[in-house]
Amino acid sequence: MYNKITMVAALLLASTQLANASSGAAWDALYAKANGTCIGQSRMDTPEASAPVVFNDSIGKVAVLLRGTVGKSKSKVNLICLYDKKSGKAAIEEFKWLGN
Repeated sequence: MYNKITMVAALLLASTQLANASSGAAWDALYAKANGTCIGQSRMDTPEASAPVVFNDSIGKVAVLLRGTVGKSKSKVNLICLYDKKSGKAAIEEFKWLGN
């Protein structure tokens, strides 16, 4: 009986550590894909990007806010990018803050 409990506890502990270790890498990979896709599609030279905002799985989207210049324009543009986790595609739209 003691051996079974020890074995189950060891398996649970090992699987928890593996899940946590791969989870961090998986999140980092998702953030890199979302940022790379959004920045690439923005056509901005060197945009500032927010930390990704991950929506729950029922939505399946990651949002990234971008700010920078497009082409030869000197005025700053604010873009919001919605990255779809399943398809890997992104949709980008310009946005303005309230009052601006």
